[in-house]
Amino acid sequence: MHRARKRFGQHFLHDQHIIELILRAINPQPGDHLVEIGPGQGALTYPLLKSCKDLIAIELDRDLVPVLQRESERYGKLEVINADILEFELASLGEDRKFRLIGNLPYNISTPLMFHMLESISRIEDMHFMVQKEVALRMVAGPGNNNYGRLSVMLQYRCDCQHLFDVGPESFSPPPKVDSAVVRMTPLAEPVHDIGDEKIFSAIVQAAFGQRRKTISNSLRSQVSRETISACGIDPSLRAENLTIGDFAKLSRACS
Repeated sequence: MHRARKRFGQHFLHDQHIIELILRAINPQPGDHLVEIGPGQGALTYPLLKSCKDLIAIELDRDLVPVLQRESERYGKLEVINADILEFELASLGEDRKFRLIGNLPYNISTPLMFHMLESISRIEDMHFMVQKEVALRMVAGPGNNNYGRLSVMLQYRCDCQHLFDVGPESFSPPPKVDSAVVRMTPLAEPVHDIGDEKIFSAIVQAAFGQRRKTISNSLRSQVSRETISACGIDPSLRAENLTIGDFAKLSRACS
């Protein structure tokens, strides 16, 4: 029996009801190009294989690789890649068709992983992830909400983000100390707004929320002048949490 390793942030899903809810949300079909991040002990892997017969899994814990490969043989074709997903280039998977991402994400890497996924967004059809509930709330939050921040803006600019349902600690072994949630992200055919230069947009959003208690005229002082903010039709005395994605896009275009 494989023991969960704290250094990998492992919490293995075992609740059959939750597994069924996730599978229903994903609705895997034959021919889908599925990529699972962190398959763990295969709670989702094997049911997914039953439906699609072909799956790629990316697993950091090398001791789990032979177990997954051996147990999957009765269900379909499983390719297990032993790699750190934060360092793995999804484009290296090579096929022209888009893939669907699935994963019970380690909580310590979920936010940086979201940003890593954005680098390959043109290759992704959709994403279904288990994340810490706090992260899920940040992903879907809108302006004026305390959870609204850099993650909200950067994800919603490129994706339709949905908080599907919550999952309690008792659904995992060992149980985490926080609640979890399943989220769906569907990349948009086109970004919601014209942002000009993407690096400038990212820098403005990061600077604004990096000092979120300050007014944007102060937090963005090194990027954009108070006069330019006003010229964009935005009140310089507002804080970052009060700006829409469209507002950030205006500021980015003005600086591009």
